[in-house]
Amino acid sequence: MVENLLIPLPVILGPTGSGKSDLSLCIARVIGAEIVNCDSLQVYRGFDIGTAKVPATERQGVPHHLIDIVDPTELFTAGDYARRAEAAIREISRRGRTALLVGGTGFYLRGLLEGLSPGPSRDDSLRARLQQRELTRPGSIHRILTRLDPLSAARIHPNDKNKTMRAVEVRLLDGAPLSSMFEQGRAALTGFRPIKIGLNPPRELLYARLNERALKMFEANRLLDEVRSLLSAGVPPQAKPFESLGYKQALQLVLGQITGQQAIESTQQETRRYAKRQQTWFRKEQNVHWIDGFGDSPQAQTEALAILQRTAKI
Repeated sequence: MVENLLIPLPVILGPTGSGKSDLSLCIARVIGAEIVNCDSLQVYRGFDIGTAKVPATERQGVPHHLIDIVDPTELFTAGDYARRAEAAIREISRRGRTALLVGGTGFYLRGLLEGLSPGPSRDDSLRARLQQRELTRPGSIHRILTRLDPLSAARIHPNDKNKTMRAVEVRLLDGAPLSSMFEQGRAALTGFRPIKIGLNPPRELLYARLNERALKMFEANRLLDEVRSLLSAGVPPQAKPFESLGYKQALQLVLGQITGQQAIESTQQETRRYAKRQQTWFRKEQNVHWIDGFGDSPQAQTEALAILQRTAKI
């Protein structure tokens, strides 16, 4: 069968806080794999605490790729990620090793595996008009997107101004919605057979973990200290990573715009909502082997290894 000629590509996916890192480290040690990051925020240098990066000292000798590869002020798109990830996966394979794709950014994962249409080029004049409109009427560009491309609007958080701007730009310039790009299936990853393993812990337990994680980040001042350090190093408050969960609230707290309690509660609430959106997205993924537990569970790890042995003989 042609499928047997394809190189197995294990993929660990699931919502934030589900234990993907723990599971991937376990699998990587057992099968001798190298981890390829598929998280849109872990690519940024200096943003460590809020993105739950595994510290270098805790990676147990497992090589990690596509972590800390972009400066916070650099533009980094799903297309950029797909190109860098494909190059890393092929390079790992050429050395006779197994690439293990790990992360919770479904848009990046689908763009890598199924392909992305390049879409129209950026239009600076259009963007300037949209940015001015957003300044005078906050939230307006997402409302425009909701009218023009409801499917993309449902996938993009209203606070993610860059993605919202791009989606509106594509719709106005190309005449086709951003959501249709996946259907064109251009530049899909070839030569590999993805084996998707998804973590699906009980929602109540997941939410409890997320609440506790947010609380610890703020109570120990680790996240606040990191944000202060980034600002002192010259990273502007407008940098894209500062729009993400936890960092947005920590920045507001450092700037005196909200209280510590408000920062914690907002981070907890938005993180729970984000996890729910991730679960909704990943449920639409095809051919996922679901595990109903957290990745740090010995039972989940045993089950995942059994799936790989059964489907890929690795």
